[in-house]
Order: sequence, then structure tokens, then C-alpha cells
Amino acid sequence: MTWHDLLFIHWPIHVDLLRPLIPPSLHIDTFDGEAWIGVVPFRMTGFRLRYIPWLPWVSNFSELNVRTYVSHGEKPGVWFFSLDASSRLAVRGARWAFHLPYYDASISVSEETNGIRYNSKRIHTGAPSVNFAATYRPVGHVCHPAQGTIDHWLTERYCLYAADRLGRVYYGDIYHDHWPLQPAEAEIEINTMTEPFGLKLPKTNPLLHFSRRLEVVAWKLKAV
Repeated sequence: MTWHDLLFIHWPIHVDLLRPLIPPSLHIDTFDGEAWIGVVPFRMTGFRLRYIPWLPWVSNFSELNVRTYVSHGEKPGVWFFSLDASSRLAVRGARWAFHLPYYDASISVSEETNGIRYNSKRIHTGAPSVNFAATYRPVGHVCHPAQGTIDHWLTERYCLYAADRLGRVYYGDIYHDHWPLQPAEAEIEINTMTEPFGLKLPKTNPLLHFSRRLEVVAWKLKAV
């Protein structure tokens, strides 16, 4: 699959606020003593499960996820609080295959003169209503963050963690090249994505990174 026009929006958050939301077997990662929470809008093409053919109405869609960063032993990864997507079939396939909290959403993405316009409204039956609206753009040269920097720590993770309905924790390896990142600007008009978890985002400006395109492969889940 390929991710397009992706924006990382990150805020620092106290680790104690996240602890009740994460399985106890997973360690919440911190950078200089702070945990981080991210809201990440992007477009996806070429998504398909193994042994299932590429179908344009399933394989190409927009996604908006809410995440933090965890590890198990020496294996750092990503924990997703929610993933909103504009393909109903992809939502159900990802829920089944990856035990991830995917939700149906109505999402529009367009290229405007001042950047990429992204609007998302969750429409999943029985799920909390959340909304996101922003315009964003890259403003600098492409770079690959140096190891030891916050930019590298937030983005260079090659594993996702998930839990099933019984609380059993799994991990799935992810392969991609190093992130080609650019500094970014964004006007965030609406963002209620963290409200269902009781998480209030700080009023400080978020850390922003943009990536135009990245090829990604996700492997089958295994039990932790």
C-alpha cells in the first residue's frame, strides 16, 4: 500500500493520562520524560489483504488515525486509539485482520491553492461522533531525521500493537523506507478526535511533519 499527503500532528502529553488506555503489558514510550499523542490524516492507495485482489473501491481511501507510542521489550511500535476511514469494506477488513479500532467516516480531501484541505466526520453506527478539519502544506526541504531526534523517535517505528476483544495483545511488523519528512504548516479548525478517550490536548502549537508519499507493507499479526 502507499500513503500519500500525510501530516503528522503531535502534542506532548503526560504519560499518566495514557496509562489507563493502554494494555498493561505494553510500555508507554517517552522522549525527554514526555509521552506523545498524534493525529495523522492521509490518503491511502493500493490497500489489500493477502490473497485478496486489488479493488479500487476498497483499496483507495482516506484515513485519519489517533496514536501514541509504545514498546514491548526492546520492540518500539505504534498504538492506535482510533482509525477513521472512508471505505466501509476496508474498515471491516482491517478490524478482522488486525484487531484495530477502525471506524466508518465521511472524508473529503482536496488540493487547494493554500494546501491540502482535509475534512473528516465519523459516521460509524454506535461510535462516538468526532470531527476533524484542517488545511496543511509542506514548507521546507525533504530530509531524513537523524537518530536521537524527536522527529526520528516519533516516526521511525516498524511495528504496530493491537488488542482483541478479550484483551490479548498482538504485534505486526511494518516495512517501509525511512520517512521523507518536510516541515509543515497547518490551520486546524476542528479537532475532536481525542475527546472519546477523555484526553484534552495542550494549547501549545503541535509539532508538524509532512510526507508526500511512502510505500508500506504490513505483516500478519502475532501474539505478544
